[in-house]
Amino acid sequence: MGMVAKAQDPHFSQFYANPIYTNPALAGSSICPRVSLTYRDQWPSLGAYKTFTASYDQYFDVLSGGVGFYLLSDKQSDFYRINMAALMYSLRLEVTRDVFINIAAQANVTNSSLDWDKLVFGDQIDTRYGVIYQTSAATRPDKTSHTHFDFGAGAVGYGDNWYVGVAAFNLTRHDEGFLSYNRIPIRFTAHGGFNFNLKRDQRRTNAFFGQPVLSPNIIYQSQGKFQEINYGLYLNWEPFSFGAWYRQAFSFDNSDALVLLFGLQYGNYKIGYSYDITVSSLSNVSGGAHEITLGAKFPCPEKKKHIRAIKCPTF
Repeated sequence: MGMVAKAQDPHFSQFYANPIYTNPALAGSSICPRVSLTYRDQWPSLGAYKTFTASYDQYFDVLSGGVGFYLLSDKQSDFYRINMAALMYSLRLEVTRDVFINIAAQANVTNSSLDWDKLVFGDQIDTRYGVIYQTSAATRPDKTSHTHFDFGAGAVGYGDNWYVGVAAFNLTRHDEGFLSYNRIPIRFTAHGGFNFNLKRDQRRTNAFFGQPVLSPNIIYQSQGKFQEINYGLYLNWEPFSFGAWYRQAFSFDNSDALVLLFGLQYGNYKIGYSYDITVSSLSNVSGGAHEITLGAKFPCPEKKKHIRAIKCPTF
C-alpha cells in the first residue's frame, strides 16, 4: 500500500511583523536593531498546526546592508515537526537619490522529524476495541529525522512611500521524504504596497495620535501546485494599527480566509493580534487561526550618514 503526503512551508497572516521570513531582503529595513516574536495557532479546533518564530535584524554601516537571523519551530500534528535556523545578508544599493534596492542571500539549516510511534493506520483499528493491531500498511523507515542545508534569495525596491519585492526559498529542493524520495518545491513570494498620508498638514498633529497612514498591500505566494494571493489594507494611526486581509487561491475560485488584525505600539515596543476567519469548506470545523506578535526596536548606533528605512507596515 502506498502512502503520500504533501504540504507547504508555514505561512503567517502578519507578514510584516515577521519581515525577514517574508523576504530576506527586508533584513535591516528598519535600520535600528529589531527583535520580533510570532506565535501562530492554525485551526485550533483540530489541534494540528502551531508555529513559532524568533528573529533579529539590523543595518550595519560597515557592511552597507542588513544582517538578520531567525529561528522557526513548526509543529504539524503530534507526530511531525520542523525546526529551522536561517541567516541572511541584505546589500543596500542606491539607484537614484530617491530609489533604493536591497538584494539578499539566505542560508538555513532545517531539521524535520517524524514520531513514527504516534502514527495510526487504518488496519490497526478494531471497530470494538480501538487500536490493537500491528500495521502492514507501511514499514518503519530507517531514518525518522532529516537535517538539510538550503538557500534562499530576495530583492526589494523602495522609495519614500512605496515598496515591491520578490523572494525564493528551498533553492536546493532537498529530499523531505521518509518512505520515498520527495523533493520539497521552491517557494516563491512577490509583494508590494503603498503608503498614503491621510492628513497633509503635519503641523497640526494630535499630541497622542501620529499621522494617519493608509497602506494597501498585495502578496502572492506559490509552492508546487499551490498558489495563493492576499489583498490587504492597513490603517496605521500611531499608536494603533488596524488591518484586513483576504486570502484566496490565485485562480480566484477558492477563497480561504478573511484576516482581521489589531496592533498597538508604545515607544519602541509593539504587540499585534490577528484572527483568520475561515471562509472555505473548513469553516465549521477549523476554528480559524490565531496569531500573536511581539516586537521591539532598540536605539540605533550612531550613523555616519542618514540611511532611509523601508516604510513597510508594522504588522
